[in-house]
Amino acid sequence: MAAYIFRRLLLMIPTLFGILLLNFLIVQFAPGGPVEQTIAHLQGLGVDASNRIGSGVQSDVAAAPGNNSGTGSGYRGAQGLDPTLVAQIEEMYGFDKPAHERFFKMLGDYLSFDFGRSFYSDKSVVELIIEKMPVSISIGLWTTLLTYLISVPLGIRKAVRDGSSFDVWTSSVVILGYAIPNFLFAILLIVVFAGGTYLEWFPLRGLTSPGFDEMTLGEQIRDYFWHITLPVLASVVGSFATLTMLTKNAFLDEIHKQYVLTARAKGLTESGVLYGHVFRNAMLLIIAGMPAALIGIFFTGSMLIEVIFSLDGLGLLGYEAVINRDYPVIFGTLYIFTLIGLIMKLVSDLTYTFVDPRIDFESREV
Repeated sequence: MAAYIFRRLLLMIPTLFGILLLNFLIVQFAPGGPVEQTIAHLQGLGVDASNRIGSGVQSDVAAAPGNNSGTGSGYRGAQGLDPTLVAQIEEMYGFDKPAHERFFKMLGDYLSFDFGRSFYSDKSVVELIIEKMPVSISIGLWTTLLTYLISVPLGIRKAVRDGSSFDVWTSSVVILGYAIPNFLFAILLIVVFAGGTYLEWFPLRGLTSPGFDEMTLGEQIRDYFWHITLPVLASVVGSFATLTMLTKNAFLDEIHKQYVLTARAKGLTESGVLYGHVFRNAMLLIIAGMPAALIGIFFTGSMLIEVIFSLDGLGLLGYEAVINRDYPVIFGTLYIFTLIGLIMKLVSDLTYTFVDPRIDFESREV
C-alpha cells in the first residue's frame, strides 16, 4: 500500500501542472483582464467588476505621471493614455513579463505555498480563503451529513421494498427533487418561509444575526441554525436524489447475486444478509462518490446558494474573482482546491480497502 500511495502522490505533480497550464492558457485569451479594467476605470468606462478595484490600486495608478496624452498601447481603450502610464499599470499587475515567465514564476511561488495577493482586496489569497471558509464549511458539512443520513437509509429501504407502494411514492419525491434545481428551490423557500410572500420564519441574509458575539452560547447555537436552515435545505435537494437512487441500485445489484441466495439458504436472517454481506459490497460504490460530492458541495455547488442567501463564502469568492479577472485568487484557489480534490480521491481509495480488505491497490498500475 505504501508504494501505491507514493505513486499516487507522484502522479499529482503532472496533474496539477496540466490543470494550471490549461487554465493559464485559456485566461491569456480572455478579454477584460486587470490591465484593461484599470484603463477603462481611469477613462470612466469601467463596468461593475472594475468598479470594485481597491483604493490601493487606484491610488497607485493615479499617482503615476503622464496620464493624459499619447497612444501606442496594445490594449483597446488605452489610446487616450500615455504609454508610460500603461507600462506602469502592466508592471503593477506583473504583465510586463512574457506569459511563460509569469507562468513559471507562479509555479515556483506555489511550490512554497505563496499564492500572492488579490489585485483588488489588498489581502493575500490565503487570507481570503480562510475568511470565506466558515460559510462554505457550514453549508458543505451540514449538506453532506443530511444528504447521507437521508439518502443511504432511504435507498436501502427502497431496494428492500422494490416495487412496493413505498418505493413508488418515494421515487416520485426523488424525481421531483432531481428535477428542481437547488437555486429555484432556494427561491421558493425564500418566498414561502423568509418573508417573500407568506411566512417570516427564517432570516433572508447572512450566517448570523447582528450582535452575535454578545449572545450567550445557547443563543448563538440557535441563531446559527436559524440562519443555516434554508441554505442547507436548498443544497440538500440538489444532492439527495442522485445518491438515493445510486444507493438503491447498488443494493439491488448485490441482493440478486448468488452469494446472497447462498446466505439465505444457510438460514441467515434478512437483516443478517443485508448488513452482514450486502452492505459492505454495495457501499463501495457510495464511498467512491463521497470525495467528489464533498468537494463539489464545498467549493462549487454552493455558489448560487451563497448569492441567493447573501452568504459570503468560497463560491461567491470564486465567482467574483472570475468576473474581476483577479488572477491570483483564480489560480491560487484552483491550485488549492485541485490539490484537496486529488488528496480526497486518494483517501477514497484507502477507504475502499478499509471497507473491503479484499481490494488490493498494491498490484494495480496507477
